[in-house]
Amino acid sequence: MLLPLMPLLPLPLLRFPLAVTPLLMSPGPCSPKRLRTMATIGTHDGTFHCDEVLACFLLRQLPRYKDAKVVRTRDPKALATCDVVVDVGGEYDPGRHRYDHHQRSFAETMHSLCAEKPWVTKLSSAGLVYMHFGEEVITSITGLGKEDANVTTLYNKMYEKFVEEVDAIDNGISQHDGEPRYAITTGLSARVGRLNPMWNDPDQSGDKRFWKAVEMVGAEFLDRLHFYWKAWLPARQLVEMAILSRHKVDESGEIVEFQAGGCPWKEHLFTLEETLSIDKAIKYAIFTDQKGSWRVQCVPVAVHSFENRLSLPESWRGLRDEALSSHCGIPGCVFVHSGGFIGGHSTRDGALEMARRSLKAAASQCSVATA
Repeated sequence: MLLPLMPLLPLPLLRFPLAVTPLLMSPGPCSPKRLRTMATIGTHDGTFHCDEVLACFLLRQLPRYKDAKVVRTRDPKALATCDVVVDVGGEYDPGRHRYDHHQRSFAETMHSLCAEKPWVTKLSSAGLVYMHFGEEVITSITGLGKEDANVTTLYNKMYEKFVEEVDAIDNGISQHDGEPRYAITTGLSARVGRLNPMWNDPDQSGDKRFWKAVEMVGAEFLDRLHFYWKAWLPARQLVEMAILSRHKVDESGEIVEFQAGGCPWKEHLFTLEETLSIDKAIKYAIFTDQKGSWRVQCVPVAVHSFENRLSLPESWRGLRDEALSSHCGIPGCVFVHSGGFIGGHSTRDGALEMARRSLKAAASQCSVATA
């Protein structure tokens, strides 16, 4: 079964809905020579999943496969004629571009195929294609040179934050032990699954729906890549500068100031604390918000944790404006969240003073506890 072509998705579309205008492939308007020379990507028919959808999208970002036709079938003879086969066929052979993970003997991970990579989640067809073509995909989309160190950084980040999730879900690997406290039903893999025809849909043909899934998954991949390239990477330099100059902000070294508010700083802070061998953990960050006011935010104990290294004083929490200013003795306070993880002040010096007094309050409590 030949599927319509989906054009290569260019970088300028990263922030906009992707308009796909498939071209039907049939023997009629195409010469035999054209059919022989055009690359083909094979995958299974029937219900489609996020892993082969992503695998097909990634391959079609490469110049040699950008016009490739996709054949959805389980017929071994038809698959044997394809240039690349993903998620079907029962073999993993990168030399022949066969990327299936369903065979009983398959147990490959990023780490097993490349020892320097830390991830040990079993790969799906998406992870296999990304393993072998990911850096080339990134250079093709971004235009970065092959030797640019940022390519490897982006490759690692996109696997960790995008592709690994697809691998794990397709292979039935739970995110955590025990029963989840709530259900997440809006993830990418779930949304791809819902694009398949419903069991009682009179039209069970999934070809057009498959391309809709490719469009959706591709848009999200490009969006995340654009974020890590254009926002996340530049933020690292800003966070590093803030850490290195933290003693100029406060002699304790436990407060950092970001010169640009809104940057994604938490992950970089944890990485750089380790890289720079920071002995005393940083407790607070101060920065401006979109309206020009200042924020003091607690550093969490881990990147995705809701627990703080040191929360703002309990007696401040939930107070606002004059009530807060009177209570803590710092004029110009705006608020402290009831959870104690963030507060606001109208000025930079006021936000810094809120952080300093929070440190002093914690030190006083420690002294009383150890007395």
